[in-house]
Amino acid sequence: MLKHRGFPGRLTGTDFQFVIRRANMKQGPTKIIKRERFKDRKHTDRLADAGFMAALWAHFGEEPFERGNLDAGRLSWLFGREVVPAEDPFNPASYEAMLKINLKVAQVSFPEIFAEDAEPMDFGDWDDDEDQD
Repeated sequence: MLKHRGFPGRLTGTDFQFVIRRANMKQGPTKIIKRERFKDRKHTDRLADAGFMAALWAHFGEEPFERGNLDAGRLSWLFGREVVPAEDPFNPASYEAMLKINLKVAQVSFPEIFAEDAEPMDFGDWDDDEDQD
């Protein structure tokens, strides 16, 4: 499993994780699914989505990226809309699955991240959650 060094481990000040520490050797990777985002979601859940999208954009930009240690649960909130498969066939239960940001959809969903005058999101110390193995 590829570890995305320098990617924030979680949304600062919350327990919303963005990456996992190690591969699940017993059951294998958690499958990425498309989760519906309803309008009545909590404000903190929406902030976590925006923070994760900002981290993806800052780290990968428009380039395809490997799923690696990115959290499947957090990816699932964006999958099928802002984050789409970058390969065909796509295996949603693989750490090697290639993804990319659907820029047009992401700009509509998260205009505060992609605005020309957008403030960079503060992730605190981006390396504080990396394990040392």
